[in-house]
Amino acid sequence: MDLKELRRKRRSRFMGSLLPYMGYIIQSGVAMVFILVLIIFSAWYTSLLRDVPEGLPIRWIMLVLLAPAAVHSGFRTYLQQPDTIFLLPQGHRMREYFAPAWVSGNVWKLLRLLVVLITLWPLYIRSESAPRDLLATALVLALVKLLASYGLWRELAMQSRTAASGYQLLRWAVSTLMVAAWLWQTPLKALIFIALLGAAYAASLAVPKRLSVPWERLIATERNQGARALMVLGWFVDVPGREQRVYQRRYLARWGGGLPWRKENAYRFLLTKSFARGDIFGIVLRIALLALLLVWWNRASYIGSGIYVLFIFLLGIQLSALRKLHSESFWLTVYPLPEGSKGRSSVGFISRFHLVLALVTGLPLLFTLSTRLLPALGTLAAGLLVCYLFRNHLQRKEAAPDEDL
Repeated sequence: MDLKELRRKRRSRFMGSLLPYMGYIIQSGVAMVFILVLIIFSAWYTSLLRDVPEGLPIRWIMLVLLAPAAVHSGFRTYLQQPDTIFLLPQGHRMREYFAPAWVSGNVWKLLRLLVVLITLWPLYIRSESAPRDLLATALVLALVKLLASYGLWRELAMQSRTAASGYQLLRWAVSTLMVAAWLWQTPLKALIFIALLGAAYAASLAVPKRLSVPWERLIATERNQGARALMVLGWFVDVPGREQRVYQRRYLARWGGGLPWRKENAYRFLLTKSFARGDIFGIVLRIALLALLLVWWNRASYIGSGIYVLFIFLLGIQLSALRKLHSESFWLTVYPLPEGSKGRSSVGFISRFHLVLALVTGLPLLFTLSTRLLPALGTLAAGLLVCYLFRNHLQRKEAAPDEDL
């Protein structure tokens, strides 16, 4: 059996399953939105480079943006549940199967890291009194990325999930310290520290007991990654067979518990719990925090107004995916929900949460009311208008459920 060819065929099959949806994505206007985002970001970034604020904490900015890009890793193995039977006899040869996954995963992640670094570099050299060399910084970050990828692969093979969780925290801590050392210390001291810490971390990875091939864990990881790709497509078109990853998030366990125990609230309760434990909540939260930071940073200019309206639009797109969250649930066809309650609950929940996010991310604008009363109020009004337009759009979609997104 040619394991490399098997993975190549599976990858081609998966990519081929996504191609039919590309036309819908283009028709949805995502290309225009992307161009608009790029234009707004370019204008804001150019303005920032022309007038860099005094005392800008550029090292912290570099650390916050580069460390996650260097640490975050992932591999597409395309393993399936039947592989635990049919590929089990090939367990001693599975390195041939996993090698392309390791290479492709690191290549794409390294390219993403390089894009982030090059984007930040003009701001860095204008703000830092003694900037590092670009090529040396890229090499250091690449080494950190490869070490983090190696750590993730070892974590997946660990027998103890408690140990794997601990090593996940250790991977983030070690990688962040390495990036911070390069940014704050002299190059020689930083390289010595990075070498010693990297060697200690690599040695520690050999301590926990590991499985030769963690079949179930790799299959579950692949299922989550495939579901995430389909979830992105679900923003633009109905995609069959989507699965949602479930997170515990115990701090949100009481959310929705205060709803009256009535039949018309059943789907609203389900949607609240699903949102609190799903991927979309994490995505929305990260976007909202980034919007809050950027709006605060540019609250005294029209660039901040544009950023605010743009992020309200992006949050609306993300939240709109909740409308199709349980579109293929068997139990919703069995449970006697009141007619129309699913659509009303979805639109109501999405609209309310969208409005809350618009108000929260617009808080920095309130600090400019004394100096920019009309622009601040106009920006907030524009954000509320975006929320209203999204609500009307969702209501029309619910009124025509057979229409493709």
